Amino acid sequence: MNILLNIIWVVFGGVMIAIEYAISSVLMMITIIGIPFGLQTLKLAILSLWPFGTNIYDDGWPSGCLAGVMNVIWWFVGGFAIALTHLGWGLLFCITIIGIPFGLQHFKLMKLALLPFGKGVA
Repeated sequence: MNILLNIIWVVFGGVMIAIEYAISSVLMMITIIGIPFGLQTLKLAILSLWPFGTNIYDDGWPSGCLAGVMNVIWWFVGGFAIALTHLGWGLLFCITIIGIPFGLQHFKLMKLALLPFGKGVA
């Protein structure tokens, strides 16, 4: 069932979301300062390409409090806006019964978009 839902997701917009995240990731990685943020958008691109059957897990705080500081910077620079976009799409998809699984995947993307540092995708 996950494969079928992933194929539907990819055909009806998942590829576009993943391409947008990949382009923004490459643009962020142009500078040395943007590399950590670019890596986080790559996580979002991977999850947005094949969201059904993947989980978000806590990596912990691998670099002490640096991940917390980076999450705060991420949140103010663009993470909050990305999360609001996924919230809007998730609510829109949850209007119909057929769209509920797709709305839940947008909520999963929203969770990762809010605080991506210290999280992993499996």
